[in-house]
Amino acid sequence: MADEMPRADELTNLTPAEVAAGMQAGRILLVDVREPNETAVEAYPDAVIVPLSSFDPAAIPDPQGKQVVFACRSGRRSITASVAAQDAGYPYTAHMAGGIIAWKQAGLPTQT
Repeated sequence: MADEMPRADELTNLTPAEVAAGMQAGRILLVDVREPNETAVEAYPDAVIVPLSSFDPAAIPDPQGKQVVFACRSGRRSITASVAAQDAGYPYTAHMAGGIIAWKQAGLPTQT
């Protein structure tokens, strides 16, 4: 399929419900890779923002044993970020499928 993301099969796809539960339980550090103009309008509660346009996995705070999960608007940039982090030697293999679109469809809260 031409629309598939390269290396997407190397990632763990998590649902918004799984991510929200993991964050609430203190097991997941959510990293939002959307741009500042996007996160200023609507953001994931308690997410760390590391924009993809200037992405550096070293800018992600120490997850202190938590699983790092990338998120974006629809789930494409989060795949790119995870692959880039892995290429830089980080063990970050998870992303939230569907992004903030799926997050809101699941009825989960956002910050405005």
